[in-house]
Amino acid sequence: MPIRNSSTTYGSVTKAFHWLTALLILAMIPLGLIANDLAHQVRAPDASASEASVRLAATLFSTHKTVGVAIFFIALARILWALGQTKPRLLNGDRPVEAWAAETVHWLLYGSLVAVPLSGWVHHAATTGFAPIWWPFGQSLPFVPKDPHLGEIAATLHYLLQWVLIGALVLHVSGALKHHLIDGDATLRRMLPGHAPAQPTARQPGHALPFVAALAVWAAVLGGAGMAGWFATAPASTGTSALQSVESEWQVESGMLEIGIVQMGSEVTGSFADWTADIRYSDTAGPDGTHGSVEVTVAIGSLTLGSVTDQAMGKEYFNVEQYPTATFTADLVATDSGKLAKGTLTIKDQSVSVEMPFELNIDGDTATAQGGLQVDRRDFGIGGQGTDSLAAPVEIRFDLTAKRG
Repeated sequence: MPIRNSSTTYGSVTKAFHWLTALLILAMIPLGLIANDLAHQVRAPDASASEASVRLAATLFSTHKTVGVAIFFIALARILWALGQTKPRLLNGDRPVEAWAAETVHWLLYGSLVAVPLSGWVHHAATTGFAPIWWPFGQSLPFVPKDPHLGEIAATLHYLLQWVLIGALVLHVSGALKHHLIDGDATLRRMLPGHAPAQPTARQPGHALPFVAALAVWAAVLGGAGMAGWFATAPASTGTSALQSVESEWQVESGMLEIGIVQMGSEVTGSFADWTADIRYSDTAGPDGTHGSVEVTVAIGSLTLGSVTDQAMGKEYFNVEQYPTATFTADLVATDSGKLAKGTLTIKDQSVSVEMPFELNIDGDTATAQGGLQVDRRDFGIGGQGTDSLAAPVEIRFDLTAKRG
């Protein structure tokens, strides 16, 4: 069997690309559909997902993503190889409509084999959490920021384009079977192992019209979805009321409150958009040795935690419907090693004594402070006792600027 194509048959390299891609697609599509359904069940706020269910969903999704990236690179290699090859001519070129449809489907397949995995990869890179790609080159993409809005757009594109790919595959397979079983020609046999040349018809379709037709299909699908509002995204509603402002000796002007977890071996960072802090501080220690106090209230529903935000709100985790807020109350003390907030962190009505080191800089009436601590989520009844999919330690970090009131 020759390595290169000819006008009458495909070479061994093209056949290898074709059947390797076919096998990977046959694995990727059901993996994606099954993993997506299971992930929705696991992430649902009212779900009570077991550790095994979470791990299974993540494993299926990681496999799907890894196979998708493999298909993307194989598709690029296949296209580069095809550019330098003779394309075997059609055996039914004297049937204009049928030949035009076959070429259109080929354009849809080539384009989809690049666009579908690429859109899924962009979605993965733009979001955080849940099911890493299994390879050593990181989880990000150049020029793709961590942006939930971009992630939603990429996810919508991925969903729509996958159905274009599936439709093109169905037509491609149906056409091959028609040629083999009804027409009795060698269209399918030319792609099977071995050497099966066949004489093409003298008449052949051009490439321009099928290419334009494929573009029209993509435009119709994406344009129709756009008109139906599929790409219109809005900030997610947490279902919780905004916290009331508090009177404080030091009023927070800006700041961030973040948490960091490790899921399936990957770090996931989230932040709370709604929290208040009643801060009282003096350079001079009081009779009890403290320099002041702090009381922080956090709206749990304001947390964004990448693609696992909804899961984090569920009963097995923060259970935001029953426990909408968390609190941290502490005395501010000075030690030989620096400033320390000694107090109690309360989440889901579980109170744990904690000590949080922090740095403080006061310039006139402006103060900046940064600090953090590590807690064990199991102490608060978050995520069960297992650590296979979700590590027990949780990092809590803050950074703020405050003005003296």
